[in-house]
Amino acid sequence: MDKSIIILGFLLMAFLGFAQEIDTSIPWSLERRLTWDDFKGPVPPDAVPAATTASGISYKYSANLIYHEVKLDFEVNAFFYPNESWYKPDYCDDLILSHEQLHFDIAELFARKMRLKLERTSFTENVKSEIREIYKNTLKELSDFQEKYDWETNFSRNTEAQLRWNARIQEALTSIEE
Repeated sequence: MDKSIIILGFLLMAFLGFAQEIDTSIPWSLERRLTWDDFKGPVPPDAVPAATTASGISYKYSANLIYHEVKLDFEVNAFFYPNESWYKPDYCDDLILSHEQLHFDIAELFARKMRLKLERTSFTENVKSEIREIYKNTLKELSDFQEKYDWETNFSRNTEAQLRWNARIQEALTSIEE
């Protein structure tokens, strides 16, 4: 009996530890900016970049059909994933950190765009597939935009372009307020 309680206790502790490991994402917030301490992932041995930011968008929703009209409640958020984000301390500085922060800010920009799209869409009884399509399109646009950002700033090495992008994204976030 005592062995089974001890084993159950270890399993419970292992499960709780695993659950904590899964949910280490950081939601986007204007007040909370990234620091190098947030980048907890291992640097890949053959990595060329100085740093990588893993961020993305998630959503959840509920839909009700009321008098042939779909009523949608939803939540769309941008997250930073510390365990998949990494940096090389010997190569990184504040400019590179601001470049990485902007990747996260861009994810928030596209989360806001998706929220607007969901608010403005009249859904049918195929709401699940319609939302999935909006999400898929948003992720594609986000990916293309992130790639354009990296190329135009030369991965933060073009300081003038980096400053232009900083202003551009700040303006875009301001224009699509929460």
